[in-house]
Amino acid sequence: MTLPQILISLILVATLGLFLWGRFRHDVVALASLMACVLAGVVPADTAFTGFGHPAVITVACVLVLSQGLQNTGAVDWLARSVLPRNAGRTVSLVALMGLGAALSGFMNNVGAMALLMPIAVQLSGRLNLTPGQILMPLAFGTILGGMTTLVGTPPNLIVSGFRREAGGAPFQMFDFAPVGVAVAVLGVLFVALVGWRLVPARKPAGGAGFDTGSYMTEVRIPAKSKAVGLTLRAFEHEIEASGAQIVTIVRNEVRMTAPHGGRIIRENDVLMLLADVGALAEALSVFGIKLEEQKPAADKAKKGQAEEQAAEVSEALTDVAPGEARGEEDAEVAEAKASAERDEEIVLRELAVLPSSTIVGRSASDLKLRTRFGLNLLAVSRAHQPPRSRLRELKLQSGDLLLMQGPAEVMSDFINESGCVPLGERELRIPDKRMAIIAGAIMLIAVLVVTLGLLPAAAAFALALLATMLAKTVPLRQIYTSIDWPVVVLLAALIPVAGAMQTTGAADLLSRFLVENIAQGNAIAALAVVLIVTMTLSDVMNNAATAAVLCPVALGIASTLGVNPDSFLMAVAIGSSCAFLTPIGHQNNTLILGPGGFRFGDYWKLGLPLELLVIVVSLPLLLVVWPL
Repeated sequence: MTLPQILISLILVATLGLFLWGRFRHDVVALASLMACVLAGVVPADTAFTGFGHPAVITVACVLVLSQGLQNTGAVDWLARSVLPRNAGRTVSLVALMGLGAALSGFMNNVGAMALLMPIAVQLSGRLNLTPGQILMPLAFGTILGGMTTLVGTPPNLIVSGFRREAGGAPFQMFDFAPVGVAVAVLGVLFVALVGWRLVPARKPAGGAGFDTGSYMTEVRIPAKSKAVGLTLRAFEHEIEASGAQIVTIVRNEVRMTAPHGGRIIRENDVLMLLADVGALAEALSVFGIKLEEQKPAADKAKKGQAEEQAAEVSEALTDVAPGEARGEEDAEVAEAKASAERDEEIVLRELAVLPSSTIVGRSASDLKLRTRFGLNLLAVSRAHQPPRSRLRELKLQSGDLLLMQGPAEVMSDFINESGCVPLGERELRIPDKRMAIIAGAIMLIAVLVVTLGLLPAAAAFALALLATMLAKTVPLRQIYTSIDWPVVVLLAALIPVAGAMQTTGAADLLSRFLVENIAQGNAIAALAVVLIVTMTLSDVMNNAATAAVLCPVALGIASTLGVNPDSFLMAVAIGSSCAFLTPIGHQNNTLILGPGGFRFGDYWKLGLPLELLVIVVSLPLLLVVWPL
């Protein structure tokens, strides 16, 4: 071995050891590995950070933002309601839930897909008389399986595609992964839904995450085109029963009917006063495509009100100046004030607690002029002992009330400071928006089509989709950067030059020859099986993107040594990297369910090991057929 080969080998062993130890975050370890390579001279200092411009890194970042747009707008919620059966048995329900999770994971961040479907899984467990973990683990594995079906389904696929391009071939296309990936995902989902879920330990979940604010009272107005028109209240409640919402009052022509009879017919422009958990509001609203009665375009009102107020202040401030001298200055100042107020602002949802010392105690939204003065909407109120019965705009606020408010972020902060309310710890709150959901879905679909048809490379296509997302504001501009999982981006960008150093120093070829001669005994099919199994094993204990980055050079080296098709080996790396089923640390989705499912570290392999064996049995023959040696 040459000195550079020894150095890169030592650095890689140390890197893998740190990944397995888990004491430091993956991005920290990856960056340390890159810096060690620079100091050792195996990665030139002037090219050390080229990984940050790598197409795979750009594509991952863009897809994360596009996924956030699908979440924010309620597009995924709508899809879940359309696909998931309401009264089916265990097998059908599990197949539908896992299938939806797998399908979503093929086109959006699979951690985001998992997070969106987790509440549905917990609700489903109650209906099917199973523990939450018996639904959550199949869902987590389904979303992981779905990632292997497309180019953008998971970061390892993008890394594999990038190595193919660097090896002199064209990058893989959007659905090149589908022939093997879809077959493995479908059979995996069916195995888990039919048999595998029985292997999941039935454990009680750990302490509940987050906080419980009780039920909020809110108002919804029935629009003319709503499917609710003509239904009885009983039928309406049946449709939204999964959300746990209930109707407490109906307002028709300003006449309030408390505890209305279930046979009463819902008419256009009726206002229904609902009692629901804030987390269930989105589901209750989106079933019928209705909006909260108090959900007005606060941003527009805020901008208009601020423009008028600032313009008035400017005019007043200039009244002491001579008319001739002030006219030009006034016009400029007024125009600037209006332009400033009309700048786009991020509209946010916040939960606020009313303290005894709050200045809004004993006053209503109308008294406070929330809309005209602040440009804020009071969407719902939660009261501990007795649900409020008055209309929201007339309700006298009390100490201890919890308010669900909507409005521009900066205005919200000003209101919090002025009123003396306390914002609760932030959690995910979504109010569905059909128009924005359609836009977000269309942006993602167009980007996928552009890549599929080969009109643009994936990085460019999804960067354009990101620009469209910013212009359409399906993701608030300030949330664009917080939507990106920066540790994953840094990990990818840092490990790509390290993996390149394995090739340039010859270390990858050296390791490849060892595996071929001593383990595979020169047999190409055995070598393919070795690459697949080694990749799966490493993916169970370290980040899947890091696994792909480390093993792609080895796979290419083995293919070169044997003189066979490198695509077979690269695809084996892609499949193996997406099969982290043995531990809670192999994939973020496994970690997400650890607490809610009440799992222990050793619970995962009971279902994960048979599933990984199934993946090997199914994928190896398919790899040989679809990507022949």
